[in-house]
Amino acid sequence: MNLRPATTYAAVVAIIVLLPLLAACHLSRPTGSSSPQNSNANRYPSHWWTPVQKAGAPDWEILPQEAAPGEVILSKRHELGLLSNFAATPFEFRGKHYASLEGFWQMMLYPEGSDDPRSKYPGIAWKYSREQVAGMTSFEAKSAGTLAEENMKKMGITWVTFEGSQIEYRPAEPGEHYRLIVAATWEKVRQNPEVRRVLLSTGDLILKPDHHQEADAPAAWRYYEILMQIRSELHREDSIR
Repeated sequence: MNLRPATTYAAVVAIIVLLPLLAACHLSRPTGSSSPQNSNANRYPSHWWTPVQKAGAPDWEILPQEAAPGEVILSKRHELGLLSNFAATPFEFRGKHYASLEGFWQMMLYPEGSDDPRSKYPGIAWKYSREQVAGMTSFEAKSAGTLAEENMKKMGITWVTFEGSQIEYRPAEPGEHYRLIVAATWEKVRQNPEVRRVLLSTGDLILKPDHHQEADAPAAWRYYEILMQIRSELHREDSIR
């Protein structure tokens, strides 16, 4: 369309005035992290999403940068690793000491004593005692559990024990095993102030595991969901104090 000289002049002046302002606005935006979490840059540490090279990373690992918007991976590469079952976060539970939640979990796969039918099964060897596994952390505890699961397959059993009671290990619906894991996770959080602090520092982010899980994993395996439930309850408790 044709513009009159006065109109053209006004348009040019407007452009000249607006360009520096638009540039300033662009430069003043927070840069955030190099991840899909830029909107969280001012609320959370950017290193939670710092990209990690896939080359050399273990096959089981979900890397920090794989989080979707609003999510964070509970990576063992930084402080969020304290929330992992593997972490050395000792706690007392029902009068006994455990070095980690993983140690608590895997010791239930081991015989409780000489009267336990697992200890009497012919041809089955137990590399560790139940007490030894309770004192383990990280991959050591996981490896001990893998050995125990191989024994369970040989014996044809699908249960573990706690305080003398047989408990289904992988029930279709959350049962006693799940309730024990939730209760032990609460004790881990309560008895380790740094764990509580780190958990609350995740705000309202959706917590995701740092390792691949089977799609139909039982509820007890979804530790990140248990932690979000605990986090919600802690926020509620803090709000009414």
